[in-house]
Amino acid sequence: MRLGPSPAALAPLLLLLLSAPGAGAGDAQGEHRADYDREALLGGQEEVDEYVKLTPEEQHKRLKSIIKKIDSDSDGFLTESELSSWIQMSFKHYAMQEAKQQFIEYDKNSDGSVSWDEYNIQMYDRVIDFDENTPLDDAEEESFRQLHLKDKKRFEKANQDSLHGLSLEEFIAFEHPEEVDYMTEFVIEEALEEHDKNGDGFVSLEEFLGDYRRDPAANEDPEWILVEKDRFLNDYDKDADGRLDPQELLSWVVPNNQGIAQEEALHLIDEMDLNSDRKLSEAEILENQDLFLTSEATDYGRQLHDEYFYHDEL
Repeated sequence: MRLGPSPAALAPLLLLLLSAPGAGAGDAQGEHRADYDREALLGGQEEVDEYVKLTPEEQHKRLKSIIKKIDSDSDGFLTESELSSWIQMSFKHYAMQEAKQQFIEYDKNSDGSVSWDEYNIQMYDRVIDFDENTPLDDAEEESFRQLHLKDKKRFEKANQDSLHGLSLEEFIAFEHPEEVDYMTEFVIEEALEEHDKNGDGFVSLEEFLGDYRRDPAANEDPEWILVEKDRFLNDYDKDADGRLDPQELLSWVVPNNQGIAQEEALHLIDEMDLNSDRKLSEAEILENQDLFLTSEATDYGRQLHDEYFYHDEL
């Protein structure tokens, strides 16, 4: 199940990882490579070339327009909250843009809807139909059958009007159910079906860890299990009752874009706040324009080429 923006849509937002301490992808023996960051930020060499074509004056103009939009209360400063909200909006925008492009590719007969057959043809080059009640002997084929049946179930749930195919809005619900309210119940039901082995409507720590069993010869759990246990106890099990209820389960299975956005916003302020007031002025950002665009500023470099962000009307 796709819960959130795809790697392609999120690529510019991964820049934070490149600029964080210990991130080695952009380093050469500890030396930070701004050219690597610029390419990671803008999405590839083609986008880098487009960026370079902008005059300094146009870069400056578009950047100031973006700063103005982030400043939702128009007080002249960007707070952690404003930066976080902007980044979350950016996540959703790029996810929706990707889904719209996919819709065109999947709609083979250009009738304005995507049928289940068209989805299969785009994904697998043929129409696939499995019997829901007949497991396959081959383990890999059975795993694929299960995934395909889950896709079909999600497709049918997204099809609100029960017509032959999915409209653009329904296709977005299919691709990104976490973004659509009427799909929330389905997301929870599917997660419970996969993880709630005893059928009590909750996910215990044991169920959360899946098939893991400690090696009888080991004195303690491996590091990754300790990390997962900590996540269960401190991140997801909010009421500390030792199990995840449906709402807590949702926070696990749906990507927490809010948390990612908050981390990025704090990182920007830590790096660019020159007077330690925990907010960014336009002057501070322009003083560090290259940093904002190539090392620390999430996807803002990409936004210089997207009128949705820098145009006067957002």
